[in-house]
Amino acid sequence: MRFTKLAALAFGLALTVAAPAHAQYPNRPVTIMVSLAAGSGMDVLVRLYADRLSAILGKPVIVENRPGASLMLAANAVAQSQPDGHTLLVSTSSAMAINLTLFKQVTYDPDRDFIPVSLYVKSPFILVVNPDVPAKTVAELIKYIKENQGKLSYSSPGAGVAQHLSMEYMKNQFGLEITHVPYRATPQSIQDIAAGHIALGWAEAGASLPLIKDGKLRALAVSSTTRLPLLPDVPPLAETAPGFEAVSWHMLLAPAKTPRDVVDKLHAEMKRILGDSEIKQKIETIGLIPFDTPSVEALIAYRRSEQQKWGALVKKRGLEKSQ
Repeated sequence: MRFTKLAALAFGLALTVAAPAHAQYPNRPVTIMVSLAAGSGMDVLVRLYADRLSAILGKPVIVENRPGASLMLAANAVAQSQPDGHTLLVSTSSAMAINLTLFKQVTYDPDRDFIPVSLYVKSPFILVVNPDVPAKTVAELIKYIKENQGKLSYSSPGAGVAQHLSMEYMKNQFGLEITHVPYRATPQSIQDIAAGHIALGWAEAGASLPLIKDGKLRALAVSSTTRLPLLPDVPPLAETAPGFEAVSWHMLLAPAKTPRDVVDKLHAEMKRILGDSEIKQKIETIGLIPFDTPSVEALIAYRRSEQQKWGALVKKRGLEKSQ
């Protein structure tokens, strides 16, 4: 009898030792690497849900900011990390879709190196014009631009960024000729529209809303297919051009070889956390749109569709490998 008990105990211990590490996930702190700097809308939101995720997982969830290299620095670091669910990435359409065609060298492959966990927010842009521009609707703006083809200019925080490509997408949709004036940062690119040096541009909500409320910028449309809660009277451009959507998005990703049960656990918990009404309200107050994440498979398909959409535009506008 004693031998039988010892044998059973030894067998049980052997099973425990042989069990995969992810069966006890997480067994140490989880790090979420954020592609943008501390204080950005992305960072604020990650820190908001990281606290709740930590309480659910029973381990600290550490937020590490790794900005730089057009959001590719963080992506490259996570792509090379252990695929065990303890190092995650929050990234956007720029790093996961646009940069692949825009840059000469990208050191990671989104399809090969990452599996999406959750797409929980969309970040729309606002089409703003200087108040002296004689257009109060998108239709009037298009008419005005066509009457002055090649004479007007638009700004963006740099060649190849989402705001630049959003305007190129709009130009392509309506057959417009507007000169691009790239800046090195968002604030100056928007302030120069308010000052009248530039006619128009697609702007981030956080940076442009104060100027819109002060009457220094006029908002004509948003780039999402739904209205921005902070600007409920401003229509989506899609109401003029059906199907138009030019948004950035925030996606939580894990290294591609992360065990599927770990990915599914994180997906389910993120869906639960981001579905909370309090979290949704806080997302709206920082100028973003809450998004109920679809399945992991649907996220993979969406990411690929974004790669195709923006890749085709980058090529069409002659920007391929320009960075």
